[in-house]
Amino acid sequence: MAGVWAEENTRESLFDAMRRKETFATSGPRIRVRFFGRVGIGTLDVDDPSLVSQAYERGVPMGGDLLASDEAGPSFLVWAMRDPLAAPLQRLQVVKGWINEGATNETVYDVACSDGLVVDAETHRCPDNGASVDLDICAISEGVGAAELRTIWSDPDFDAGERAFYYLRVLENPTCRWSTWDALRAGVEPRLDVSATIQERAWSSPIWYTP
Repeated sequence: MAGVWAEENTRESLFDAMRRKETFATSGPRIRVRFFGRVGIGTLDVDDPSLVSQAYERGVPMGGDLLASDEAGPSFLVWAMRDPLAAPLQRLQVVKGWINEGATNETVYDVACSDGLVVDAETHRCPDNGASVDLDICAISEGVGAAELRTIWSDPDFDAGERAFYYLRVLENPTCRWSTWDALRAGVEPRLDVSATIQERAWSSPIWYTP
């Protein structure tokens, strides 16, 4: 499923948003994500009611370009809201890509965890929040996960002379894969050649950093 951040629900506004790449996608649920970057974003208060308007004033949204400055490296506002009809959110991630000596590289950073958990400073991973699935009835854990996750993040490995891109990814708690649901309804054992569960997700268009 594709999402577009547009000023209004008109054909012209939607196409303008697609041209500037202020778009995101999900694996199915109606998760919403916001992603902004620039030097100065780091001073925003994530609990401020005017957070989005301030982010537009101080930074560039998903799909935008960041040009190098004489100041410190950029910070990123990362924000995701769950689909109220789907599973709660488990974690927010930023995926970074770059080229070094002709080889492509990618690093995934967990940047916000549900249930009050904290990202490990060395591994850049959230601890397990304990969410599980009862495969006999496809019921998911109650009271685990978040309706919303948001934070400000800065790249701990930032290189001002390196061309790079960043995009936001958010993961839900595990749920039954469609094939497991089908097996349950049909009264047969689930397939063994695929995972019984999945983690639905959403991901933003990148923000590109140019030295």
